[in-house]
Amino acid sequence: MPDLYPLARRLLFSLDAEKAHHVTLAMMRAADATGLLGCLTGSNASSNPVESAVEVMGLKFPNRVGLAAGLDKTGSAVHAFGEIGFGHVEIGTVTPRPQPGNDKPRLFRLKEHEAIINRMGFNNPGVEGMLVNLSYSRKDFRGILGINIGKNAVTPAEEAIGDYLLCLEGVYGAADYITANLSSPNTKGLRDLQNADTCRELIHRLQEKRDAVKPDHGGKHVPLVIKIAPDLSDESIADLAKVFSETRIDGVITTNTTISREAVAGHALANEAGGLSGAPLTTASTAVLARLRSELDPAIPIIGSGGVMTAEDARAKFEAGAALVQVYTGLVYRGPRLVREIAALGV
Repeated sequence: MPDLYPLARRLLFSLDAEKAHHVTLAMMRAADATGLLGCLTGSNASSNPVESAVEVMGLKFPNRVGLAAGLDKTGSAVHAFGEIGFGHVEIGTVTPRPQPGNDKPRLFRLKEHEAIINRMGFNNPGVEGMLVNLSYSRKDFRGILGINIGKNAVTPAEEAIGDYLLCLEGVYGAADYITANLSSPNTKGLRDLQNADTCRELIHRLQEKRDAVKPDHGGKHVPLVIKIAPDLSDESIADLAKVFSETRIDGVITTNTTISREAVAGHALANEAGGLSGAPLTTASTAVLARLRSELDPAIPIIGSGGVMTAEDARAKFEAGAALVQVYTGLVYRGPRLVREIAALGV
């Protein structure tokens, strides 16, 4: 089947970036509801397999490629993303209470660099709203569902852990795994939670809360994952690796977006506040992954995210030690074919 995405991208890129995002999700949901999504994206083509099951964190993933958090913030298109080949879909970031996020405009394309800058600010419907969305969007989804959690912008830094606990309790029954987002640059003070001592306390508190809510969910065990930034020093990575190994966290995602603008210096949008994602992040993100892998207990899996724009980028992350990879900006620029190409690696 011909790849129709370049034509669709031309049309979508003529729109404001955030409007194009919402239009894309609406079109995906409509095509999914009519059963046409797989046909339109070529996801059913036998020459592009999407099934290559692997077990990670005690969960069976249909393949090694997933959707990174941030694209489906509301949990409204889970089944649709599954239909284009993702083995897992991570939704969110969700906060205890709904919030609108930062002022617009807050999403920018740097097309020359195949990059995006966003300062969305955890715009989401809150835990209750997300669960309502999941009641219909997850139906018949055959993959693994991750839910990414964070704190509300108005919550003081010293009370941040409480927000994570509220989120964990709220989404526990719906999630296959839960990711604590400590690394978005768009919520004031959030990255301070990557301090080794604070991170250790957060993990212990999350694990205690998990133990407390398990009986209410038939003893279901939900793995806990931490997502870190690409801007950490080698010393900070080593310190966090010790914390992750000591606490026996179930997994780590490397990485979130970067605040560095070195790779896009001189671009008209380079000074826009927010996190930079896409091709400029590829090398740095993979370097953090490799560094963490060298310091981390080998039994703890790493999910490679950040700058996965091609199948070769994904291969580099697997070679650096990733058990799974996640895509976001690569999907925007390359389309669903990228998902199939990564899944077909058979790593």
